[in-house]
Amino acid sequence: MKLASLKGGRDGRLVVVSRDLTRAAVADDIAPTLQAALDRWAETARQLEALAERVEAESAMTFRFRERDCASPLPRAYQWADGSAYVNHVALVRKARGADMPPAFFTDPLIYQGGSDCFLGPRDPIPLHDQPDGLDLEAEVAVVTDDVPMGVTPQEARQHIKLVMLANDVTLRDRVAGELAKGFGFFQSKPSSAFSPVAVTPDELGAAWDGGKVLLPLHVMVNGAPLGHPEAGVDMTFDFGQLIAHAARTRPLSAGTIIGSGTVSNRGPDGGPGLPVAQGGLGYSCIAEQRTVEKLLTGEARTPFLKAGDTVRIEMLDKDRHPIFGAIEQTVKAL
Repeated sequence: MKLASLKGGRDGRLVVVSRDLTRAAVADDIAPTLQAALDRWAETARQLEALAERVEAESAMTFRFRERDCASPLPRAYQWADGSAYVNHVALVRKARGADMPPAFFTDPLIYQGGSDCFLGPRDPIPLHDQPDGLDLEAEVAVVTDDVPMGVTPQEARQHIKLVMLANDVTLRDRVAGELAKGFGFFQSKPSSAFSPVAVTPDELGAAWDGGKVLLPLHVMVNGAPLGHPEAGVDMTFDFGQLIAHAARTRPLSAGTIIGSGTVSNRGPDGGPGLPVAQGGLGYSCIAEQRTVEKLLTGEARTPFLKAGDTVRIEMLDKDRHPIFGAIEQTVKAL
């Protein structure tokens, strides 16, 4: 089934969305918000599935679904823990700032705890502050869990994945190095993230879901031009089961926890950095990677970071080229 949160109140209004993303039904009598549904998932999931079946059969009262009316599926969450499962991305962005690549990054997942109190909606503008901060997008896949016990194994953790969605983890690149140099992690360099209009249960992905990752390309565009279409199921060093188990190693995770994959990133056929789309490659899910590869190839980073008026679009299509999650489409707006 597909779920969304219409804007209204701090936590939105839960609706069940048709598979073709054209119609929706209000789920107030089951749960007023997605967080409320996740808090009682064993009970509400069955009821929401039944409503989804009625929506598909056109036997439920529905209305026209508009992605622009949506908040992120969880407009705020108890926890947003973003991984960096595509180690190729970590290697490239660290190279860009002259940092070494510790061997442990290939054997132990890297996760930071992001701000989850005020996510942007999928069509909300990305705020740009006065000073140039190297504003960048990061296109990701994310999952939402139910209650996860402390100490679960990666295989057990997979059973706690209840929803899948897309993310734009906005990053201020010029602030990253200074913050990390303090040895205490990201904060100002990671403003509010945005998520796709719709979150889906894993079964909606069919064969494209292997239990721990999505086996489909992620399409990323900037100002209508393709930045990349990397394969989300390729070069993912740690799958979602491993990321969740890592996050729950020393504490339980509450229902509604969001775990991000980190920027989707593929190596080139030769094992090195992949090529830009313009050169026949799969491209990238963030501008920082493209700039790094440009510098490696030509000695100069040519692609600018985002500026006021630029538009970002992130989506994923099924085998019939239909959108699965709707699209994150955001325009940068100067404050």
